[in-house]
Amino acid sequence: MTVSNVINDHPHVRPATRQRVLEAMARLDYRVNVAARNLRKGRTGTIGLAVPEVNRPYYGRLAAALITAADRHGLRVSIEQTGARRENELAALSLSRNRLYDGLILATVGMGPADVGSLEVDHPVVILGERIFGGPVDHVAMPNVAAAAAATRHLIERGCRRIALLCGELRDEVDVSSLRHAGYRQALEAAGLPLDPELVLSVPSLTMDAAARRARALAADGPAFDGVFCVTDTVAMGALRGLADAGVRVPGQVKVIGFDNVDESAFLVPSLSTVDPDHDLMAERAVALLVARMGHEGRPAHQEEFVSTFSLVIRESTGR
Repeated sequence: MTVSNVINDHPHVRPATRQRVLEAMARLDYRVNVAARNLRKGRTGTIGLAVPEVNRPYYGRLAAALITAADRHGLRVSIEQTGARRENELAALSLSRNRLYDGLILATVGMGPADVGSLEVDHPVVILGERIFGGPVDHVAMPNVAAAAAATRHLIERGCRRIALLCGELRDEVDVSSLRHAGYRQALEAAGLPLDPELVLSVPSLTMDAAARRARALAADGPAFDGVFCVTDTVAMGALRGLADAGVRVPGQVKVIGFDNVDESAFLVPSLSTVDPDHDLMAERAVALLVARMGHEGRPAHQEEFVSTFSLVIRESTGR
């Protein structure tokens, strides 16, 4: 038992004994078999993280924050890419159900309210993102409406009166675009500004390339505008490229603000004003909720809902 006590840092082992054991372990190149230890405890020591696309700056930033938060709990993170497809998100739930992970943090895009039955599970799951599901599943979200309203209000305060919105397809469901559109609309109404449907532009898949095309077309053939709110920084990066191609000066002629505060936003020319949704706080809370559920068997009695904070990061694209 002496070796085991040293490995597990038992407080009652005498210092001299501990030193002898550690020296012997070093001579023999002994390594603790963490997998075997976790197997004995019925744990893998790994949690799953399922995100739509790992190559999107937002999800890369979020994954890094989650890995850091998990490490503080002695956990590793296995990342699954779902491609925003419903069947892949359901498959990630199945992997967790089969105990390949001790718990799962799932960023949902493809699943909808009709899939709530798939979340009636007896293993730890935390939903991350904008989709709202009923039932006993913990959920960590951004204050999308309030943050989008603040971003739009910032453009108004900088003198913008004709503000375009670059977003995804607006459908009758809860997602990034619908929530941030609601905040955009609220800010315009509060300022007494009309909402021009021709200034609400759909960007397929919210990609940079599609956003650049939309911005070029808006500058060339669209209605007059003097501000652009982009529902993600990825969209904003494309918009800046498209406006530059069209000869539109930012922020001189048009002001642009994004959402996410990805690392790249500070290094664009001009640097991008954006919403910082506090990735670190979201990650810390998501992991803490998951770890708490991992400590209890069975389905949770109630759902925990956590909405993160946000702040505006004002840079050159809105004329700081």
